[in-house]
Amino acid sequence: MLPILEMRDITKTFPGVKALTDVNLSVLPAEIHAVVGENGAGKSTLMKVLSGVYPAGTYDGAIHFDGVERKFGTIADSENSGIIIIHQELALVPLLSIAENIFLGHETATNGIINWFETFARTKELLKKVGLNEHPNTLITNIGTGKQQLVEIAKALNKKVKLLILDEPTSSLNETDSNALLALLKEFKAQGISSILITHKLNEVLKVADRITVLRDGMTVDTLDTHTAKVSEDRIIKAMVGRELTDRFPPRAAKIGEPIFEVRNWSVYHPLHAEKQMIKGVDLIARKGEVVGIAGLMGSGRTEFAMSVFGGAYGQKITGEVLIHGKPADVSTIPRAMAAGLAYVTEDRKTYGLVLIDHIKHNVTLANLEGVSSYAVVDESAELKVANKYRKELGIRSSGVFQTTVNLSGGNQQKVVLSKWLFSGPDVLILDEPTRGIDVGAKYEIYGIINRLAEEGKAIIVISSEMQELLGISDRIYVMNEGRFVAEMPAKEATQEKIMRAIMKSWEG
Repeated sequence: MLPILEMRDITKTFPGVKALTDVNLSVLPAEIHAVVGENGAGKSTLMKVLSGVYPAGTYDGAIHFDGVERKFGTIADSENSGIIIIHQELALVPLLSIAENIFLGHETATNGIINWFETFARTKELLKKVGLNEHPNTLITNIGTGKQQLVEIAKALNKKVKLLILDEPTSSLNETDSNALLALLKEFKAQGISSILITHKLNEVLKVADRITVLRDGMTVDTLDTHTAKVSEDRIIKAMVGRELTDRFPPRAAKIGEPIFEVRNWSVYHPLHAEKQMIKGVDLIARKGEVVGIAGLMGSGRTEFAMSVFGGAYGQKITGEVLIHGKPADVSTIPRAMAAGLAYVTEDRKTYGLVLIDHIKHNVTLANLEGVSSYAVVDESAELKVANKYRKELGIRSSGVFQTTVNLSGGNQQKVVLSKWLFSGPDVLILDEPTRGIDVGAKYEIYGIINRLAEEGKAIIVISSEMQELLGISDRIYVMNEGRFVAEMPAKEATQEKIMRAIMKSWEG
């Protein structure tokens, strides 16, 4: 069988950095082909070459698609050939309808007048194909992330897709939505559509991929066929990192002291719908040197709780009490929460955690400019010293502190966000999905940083959708459902089954 796609000896160089070196990738018709590798391995760069983001002439090598050599100059060129890429950050307009988003730029119009009857009819057909029952008039802002992902796929189908590229499609989805999306890929395969799946979730790769190409340091190191050989997560990890990774979580001898952070009877209402209570009388304690996990399904209220405690960043009619070192603390605004010793690392580092167009140096000092200022003037020498200190301590891989953060891998971006908040000098760190979209090697490094902070006596609160992660790094776990803590257990006694049982029991009650 001849490949539908062949990328031959692709080499891409940026100033001072060789991102890809003679990379080869072939995808067969009606195949689900996974591309995996650590952050910075070259996955995104390769897909940008394929989709025309990096046009022909800016790289060496050749692309053959449908048996013809292609030289894409723009994204439109690759889309017109049937190659559609869906990025991790969805390209939807929140205040437009599903139908408007699907046909944006490809409107069904005559003499400049849109045929809405045809637009809605076609939208209904596309939504049916992806298993979505929403009305075409529904605004994007009124549907969840899982459904938005399906709208993106419907857009791709509308463009007559032959090769669908999905970049971390399930990173923001719960398990149910993730499984539905993977099942949809299998349906497309049955219809003859090929897919390239880029993900760090190796269990999902093994569920659906026919073949797996592994990139490391900008080079192709292996292509594994799941039908002809037994492929395990450990086998993939070894190819990704170049070594055996025998333990996913670094060891830590916990030294837990007195309570540092207490939240009592915390209640929060929805920021727009004042009658809707989101957080319902929550109590939490985090001790010196302790890593406290918060488990729960998407929509359980974990992020809403964390953001509301951190200066009322979420919600209204917030009531309850916060104690830090046993004394009442004013956390009513973000500056006051920071002054009290709180830091919150957002789950969305690209939107809320970083200034992507700025370099590492400015991002590291952003939350504590006073720490590098004299008489309200930033001391650039002091700022440089601080940025270099955290770059070294947290192992931020970059050409220097003047590298733009948008060009860093996900793991290194996360280290910059952590650096920013560590420089603010907190006693309590709330980490919301700290390893989302990060490969196994970078995850291990982040876990090591969390351990080190706990050893320094800080209280760490970790929110994660990956139960295995919480079980591996936490000392104690709270289970949240529908705005309440429904269980609390030592991590040593916790299992995924116990956590899910606590959630199910709360619904029954």
